[in-house]
Order: sequence, then structure tokens, then C-alpha cells
Amino acid sequence: MIGHELGGRYEIIERIGGGGMALVYKAHDLLLGRNVAVKVLRQQFVHDEEFIRRFRREAQSAASLSHPNVVSIYDVGQENEIHYIVMEYVEGHNLNEIIKERAPLQVEEAVRIASQICDALDHAHQNQIIHRDIKPHNILIGRNGRVKVTDFGIARAVTSTTITQTGSVVGSVHYFSPEHAKGVTTGEKSDLYSLGIVLYQMLTARLPFLGESPISVALKHLQEEFEEPREVNPLIPQSVENIILKSMRKNPQERYQSAKEMLHDLDTCLSPERRNEPKIDFSDVDDEDRTRVMPAIKPQHIGPSPVRSRPFPSEEREERREPAPAAQKTKKSGKPILWIGLTLLLLLAMAAVVFYVNHKLVLPNVIVPKVIGQTEENARKMLNDRGLEVDPNVIRAYKPDVPAGVVYDQSRDEGTEAKKGSLVQISVGIAKPKKQMPDVKGSSYEDAVKFLTKQGFKEDNIESKPENSDKPVNEVISQEPGANAEVDPDTDHVTLTISKGPQQVRMPKLIGETQDKAAKMLAAAGLKLDPNITQEASYTVPKGTVIAQWPHDPDTMVNPNDGLISITVSSGYPAEAIKYTYNVPVAPDEEGKNTKVRIEYSDATTNDQMKVWGSKNIKTMQIFPVDLVVGPNKDASVKVYKNGQLVENYTVYYMDVKNGTVPDIEIRSNAGGDGSQGDAGDGNTGQTGEIQDPNQGQDQDEHP
Repeated sequence: MIGHELGGRYEIIERIGGGGMALVYKAHDLLLGRNVAVKVLRQQFVHDEEFIRRFRREAQSAASLSHPNVVSIYDVGQENEIHYIVMEYVEGHNLNEIIKERAPLQVEEAVRIASQICDALDHAHQNQIIHRDIKPHNILIGRNGRVKVTDFGIARAVTSTTITQTGSVVGSVHYFSPEHAKGVTTGEKSDLYSLGIVLYQMLTARLPFLGESPISVALKHLQEEFEEPREVNPLIPQSVENIILKSMRKNPQERYQSAKEMLHDLDTCLSPERRNEPKIDFSDVDDEDRTRVMPAIKPQHIGPSPVRSRPFPSEEREERREPAPAAQKTKKSGKPILWIGLTLLLLLAMAAVVFYVNHKLVLPNVIVPKVIGQTEENARKMLNDRGLEVDPNVIRAYKPDVPAGVVYDQSRDEGTEAKKGSLVQISVGIAKPKKQMPDVKGSSYEDAVKFLTKQGFKEDNIESKPENSDKPVNEVISQEPGANAEVDPDTDHVTLTISKGPQQVRMPKLIGETQDKAAKMLAAAGLKLDPNITQEASYTVPKGTVIAQWPHDPDTMVNPNDGLISITVSSGYPAEAIKYTYNVPVAPDEEGKNTKVRIEYSDATTNDQMKVWGSKNIKTMQIFPVDLVVGPNKDASVKVYKNGQLVENYTVYYMDVKNGTVPDIEIRSNAGGDGSQGDAGDGNTGQTGEIQDPNQGQDQDEHP
């Protein structure tokens, strides 16, 4: 069934339980995207048409119930010979498992569970639905503590079959009401009787009636009294015991008249004023069903039988005054004979019942077969074929050498004799239980491996997968399987993804670039620029150009998350710097003939290094304006070359420029051979061309 899709809608995931009537699976509703429980009828019922009709009718009737303490029925369907019911899936355990694990329960918890069951029964009874099979196996406790009653109305279909057809019904005999055991019609009070037994079992960890066979247990429900709860568990308050005693009366008329009445008692039984209330007394209730001891009839007792136990005073006086007529006396004398006849008839009926019961109790012995090594289904069939019943409390445990679903033990040894109808408990192997995968994220790889090996994982099945991350190096940042996944430590492989730190990038060279370009280069590398830009004056670096970068040098490998990158940008010349144009007059060696002139200079912007200002061929005297920048301790120098020979070397001092005392240059010329001196004038005399300034376009500060 696992992986099968019922009705093209319900995908079977796993088996989660089962009984003598059906198997229960966890499934996924592909249409609504939710998990559901699917109850599938066992094969021995699929050919019983009467059973199938009852099953469908009662399941559809139960589907009309809508209550927080009732498991909802979603769908009833058939696929080939598979008959199934789709119902609400409840995460948790059934009450039978909880009782086995930790009964007796605390009084408050038991009363709370019983109250929710009773509330569900009240809702069902108001909708004319009787459960007929209230027992711990049909009570589910969710993880949130919510009680859910399941199998409403389905028990009616089951009880239409014989008692030996299904282990589910046989197991339920411990919770039968006396009228159920008699085979008469059961009603609301029968459900309340069963609920009383469930409450009894929760508080005492035992059942009120036990026996070697279902019939003997049923007879005890009819004939015997049970051990009172407080005799088993003295911690039970008297008010709670009273509820159990009242709900488990053999005469239905002495029980609670409705689930609502019982629910009211459950809601108030633990209040301080009720805990120590007197024990409930049924001695004044006339129970027609209980066994009576009748006195022997003696001759002196034969006489008129009074109609009332005691006459009224006026009538008594009248009877004393007026004796009865003889005719009337003769008429009444026949009543003792009638009473004697009825008594004899009753004794004969009781003798017949005793004979019938004894005859039924004398059951034949059968040989217990060996079911160890058989599948559970085959084991049930083999036992049923011998007239034996499988105990509903099947032991299920993992055994390394036992396949899942195979019987590995039985409570009665093979070849021994047992009464027909006796219970045989079987132990069935299950698949190896999975463990939950621990969460090792955040620990180092070595610590994670050490922890997993302690949990049973093989070290050879653990591997690492390094990845870049902002987490510390060697820290586990993810795992496969994930935390809480179901795993088998003996066989499953584990992959641990560990951090190898952030991915590194190469630091770009920002020095010499403009501020805007430097920001773009950092962004392209995945690095972030510190918005607080440092400004610094410079004679040599143009304004807006990066002078320095920090903390990483160019071409080093850095982590993008190590921090911000700081830069220092030139703000231009210092405030004390002065820009000065020095007019240099130059005459040719001979007027009218070409002389090649080259001018070199050094100032504050050249770091005392000579730089070519320009060169030109001249035929007449010309004045060349040389733009210089001077500052404190940063004087300027201008050199003039003619035909490759140094002819003049001028020094321009900062203090002279600042004070306006720069001396004029005397013009010496050999033009015309007269050795005359000329005035520099405006420096434009005889100019035939311009010398290109290599610094043209450089951003310079203006100075007065």
C-alpha cells in the first residue's frame, strides 16, 4: 500500500496502526495538500455485503458530527476490493499507549481527558449517534493535549458480525456494558458505562474485569462486582470514585441519564467542596436485575397478602371495627398459592439459565500453533483457524534479525492446549526506528564530527564541503540531512558545509585616480568606500586626485567584509602658494638668423627637478612668459638654452614674489653685432610664435 494513490487523490505514506477490523495509514491529500488518516478494511470483510453496507452507512452518519473532540471523517470510498475511510490525521498517541506508559494518571489529567470524551459523546448522542465501542484505543491525544474520539458509528457495523470475526471486537469486551454483553440493543447509557471503565483504567492502571476468554469477561460484566477504585488507588477523591461507581451500574436506570449529566459531574468533581463528599449509596434503589434471596414459605405465613405495606391510620381503625365477610376471606385465600407458583417458576428459569451458561462455558481445548516466523496476517489467520483470538495489544519492537511485519514471539507456546476463544499475544518486528538528525550548525567541523560519531554515525560517512561565507573559518554553516530529519546513523551519509571565510578580491590602485573613478573601481571590486574623504593640499598632485589609500595597498588580496576603504584626495595648492608669471626675454644670436631656444624650469610643483617648458626657433628677440608656482622654501629656477648651450640661469625667490621685488631681466642680444641692450618692454616685440605650455589645462589656484 505504501506509495499507492487511493481514488487518485490520497497518497499512502506509511502505516501508523491497525486492529482486527482495519489497517490505518498516514496519507497525503494531493488535492487539498494536507495529511490525513486512511482506514482500510481488512480483506476478510470485503466480501461481506451486509457488513459493507452497515460500514458505509454508519461512517457516513458519523461524518455528520462536527465537534473539536471528535475525529472528523472526510471521505468514504472504494477502489476495487479496497474499502476505506478518510479521516482527520491527529499527531500524537492513543490513550491506550499513554495508559501503558504511565498509568495511573494524575487525577486532574484523567478527569480532563474523561470530560473531553464525555463532551464528544454528548454531541454525538444529541445527533442520535451511539458510539458502542468506547475504549482507550479509540481515544487519540494530540500533541496539544486535545482529546479526539474516533470510530464513531463504525462499531455498529462490527457488532453485526460474530464476536470471533475480529480481534477488535474481542478486545473491546473489557469495555462492554452488561446490556451489550447480553446482545440487546445498546443506547447512550452503554457509552457512559464504557467511559466509566476508561476512567477506572486511567486511575488504577487495571481493568475492572479480566478473564481467560471473552465469554468469561462478558459474564463478569453481568454477574460480578468490581474492586472499587479507591481500594486500588487511595489517592482518588471520593467525588471521582462516585462518578465511576454511578456510570458502571449494571442496571442502566441507575447510571447517568445523559452524557450532559455526567459531564456536569466531571466538571465539578474536583472543586474543594466536592472532593470529600459522602460515598454514593445505591441501597435504596430497587434493582430488578440483581439476585435476590427469598425466604422459605411456611404454613403460618399463608394468608392474605396486603396490598400496601402499611394502611393509613383511618383505614386501620376501620378494619379493626369491621371484620371482613367470610366470602371475601375465601376469595383472598388463593393468593399464597399464586406466589408459590411464581416462585417455583422463577427458580426453574434460574436453573435453566445456569444450565445454559455452564454448557456454554465448557469450551473445548485447542492446540496452539507455531506462528513465530510468520507474517502478522498469516499468524492471525492461523490462530483464528484454530479458534483462538489475537490479543489486541500486539507487541511491536525492532529486532535486528527480524524483518518488519514478522512474528518473533507468542505468549502461548506452540503445541500447548488452550480453551477455544483464548487470547494469544504476539510480538511483531518493525522496521528499524529512525533517529532525529542532530543540529551541528555553528560548531567547528572537528567538534561536529566528534559529536556525530558519539551519536552512532560512522566517521567515514561524514564529509566536508568548504564554501565562502561571512562566518568564521571552519564553522559548520549547513548540513545534509537537515536538523531533525529521520536518519539511520549506521548507513546514512552526512555532508557538512564549512566556512572558508569570505571570498577575497584584489585591491585596485586608487592613487593618481580622480575621486569619482576611485569610488567606481571599489564598487566594481565589491569593496566599500569610506564616505569621510580626507582632503590634503599638494604642490604636485592636481586637485581632486587621490594621494593615498588605506588600509590596503594596491594588488593585495582583501575580504570584502573587512571594512571600509579610506582615501586621501588632493585639495590643490596650499594657501601660502603663489602663482607667478615670469617674463623671460630671449634674443637670437644674430638678428634675422634662426636660433633654437629651449627653456627649462623648476618650481614648487616639480620637486626641484628641471622640467622642459618649451622650445622654439627665433630670428628676433622675444619674451616668453613662464608660469611658476612658488612657496615658502620653494623657490623657482628658469634656464635658457640657445642652440643647446646654457646661456642664462634665473632664480625667482618666494620672498621677492611675495613682496613684489622680483628684478627685471636685462636683455642682451648680439643682433646686428652692435651689442646694444634692449628693453623687455611688454615682451611681445618680435614674437613670431607661441611655446606650448606642458601644464596647460592644469587646475591651479588663483593668488593675488
